[in-house]
Order: sequence, then structure tokens, then C-alpha cells
Amino acid sequence: METLLQPGPFIVVASLIGLLIGSFLNVVIHRLPRMMERDWAAQCAELRGEAPPAAEALSLLAPRSRCPLCNRQIGTLENIPILSYLLLRGRCKGCGEPISPRYPLVEATTGLLFGLAAWKLGPGLAALGAMVFVAAMVALTCIDFDTQLLPDDITLPLLWLGLLFNLWNTYTDLSSAMIGAIAGYLSLWSVYWLFKLITGKEGMGYGDFKLLAAIGAWLGWQVLPLTILLSSFVGALVGIALIVLARRGRNVPIPFGPYLATAGVIALFWGKSLTAAYLGLL
Repeated sequence: METLLQPGPFIVVASLIGLLIGSFLNVVIHRLPRMMERDWAAQCAELRGEAPPAAEALSLLAPRSRCPLCNRQIGTLENIPILSYLLLRGRCKGCGEPISPRYPLVEATTGLLFGLAAWKLGPGLAALGAMVFVAAMVALTCIDFDTQLLPDDITLPLLWLGLLFNLWNTYTDLSSAMIGAIAGYLSLWSVYWLFKLITGKEGMGYGDFKLLAAIGAWLGWQVLPLTILLSSFVGALVGIALIVLARRGRNVPIPFGPYLATAGVIALFWGKSLTAAYLGLL
């Protein structure tokens, strides 16, 4: 056990665990929005006094993963993070259709971020919390890109977990965490209503408010200006690139959650040093 807690082995083990968690996150990204849609459909049917639509039971654990095209069940050896994708040459073993490269990308990203958490924070509560935080950010990023939704099933538990970890001043003191949660929500809520009053349009969703509140609960109110600045800058660059290079219409909505999540991860690892450097320039 002492050997595993040494810096080198700890980083390797954390990265491997991150690969496995990344594989599970692919399931969350794919299934959670569908589970939400089924819940909404069932609730609407109930309000109309109808029976809920018949459908196969679906959860994060069942049924086993299968190819969405040929419906072939994926075997255990085909679920090894990254390695299976490479051995299968990016194609389904059953029908030969291409497998989205996002699956290994999510696994690799999660593994790298877990390794970074182990390297930057070392063994302990801070590293464990950072792994929970980055796993949630990876899942939220992909779900928002796909559906323009930031599920409460992730954002709200993430907010409460941030306050819980900071009971022991893991990333900031509890007072700063509570103010961060409140200020994070109200800041984007205010921008939302100001934009709506001026333009008559909705510039962002309520999920964005909850995500920034969660980031504030984890890292404290002090990192919120940096997080908003970074997310706005990255979002603007990506939006301009999509309009110019991909000829995407200006009226096509672009999810803001991925940029908030990216900024939150940057703030987790480098927030204090970046804030100090910025204040030093003033």
C-alpha cells in the first residue's frame, strides 16, 4: 500500500482508474439524456391520464452495451478502454460500421485528468475530490454538446459535494464555497435576464447557472471571475471558428456548458496562480 502512495505509482494507478471511469462516462453520456426523455414522456402521459409509453428498461447499468446500428451486444474484451478501439480498428466487430472516436477520446481525457490530479495534488482527499470534479465536467461537456442540456442529476449533486469537501477546507474555506455557490448562480442568472430583457431571447439555460454555482461551491467565489472570463473567451473563439470554418449560422445556438466546464477544470488546477498573475498585471 505504501508503494502505491508513492508519487509515480499513484499517478499511474490514478490514470488507469481514470480510463475505466472514462469508459463508464461514455455510458452516462449516451444513456442519461435518454433516461431523462423517458421520464418526461412518462410524466406527460401521466398528466394526460394515459399509460406511459412501452419501452425496454434502461438504466446506467442495464442492459449491457450494444452497437446502436446492428444491436449486437458488446463483449467484455471489446470494452477495454482505448485498447479495444485500437484492436477493432475503430469498427464494430459485428457490422463493421465505424465506432465514434469520441469513445476513446473521453477515456483518454478522463485518464489524463485523473493522472494530472494525482500529480498536482498527491494522495489524499484533494486528489479524490478533483477526480470526482473532472469526471462530472467531462460528462457534462459531452452531454451539453449533444443535447444542450446540463442534467440536474449531475449538477446538483456536484454542488452539494463541493460544499461537503470544503467542510475540511479542501479547496477553499466553507464560507467562500457557500458564497461561491450563491454568486455563481446569481451572476449568470442576472446576465440571462438582462439579455432577455434587452433582446427578448434566452441567451443560456438554467443548467449553466447551476454549473457555475457548482464550480463556485468547489473552488470558492474568488475563482468565479477567472472562470467566467476563460469560458467566455474560449466560447467566443469556438463560436467564431464554427461560423467561419463550418459555415454555421449565427442563429444556431452554441452550448455554453462545455466552456464553463473547461474553465472550471483550469481553475481547479491553476486558478490561484492565474488569478495572482492577472492581479499582478494590474
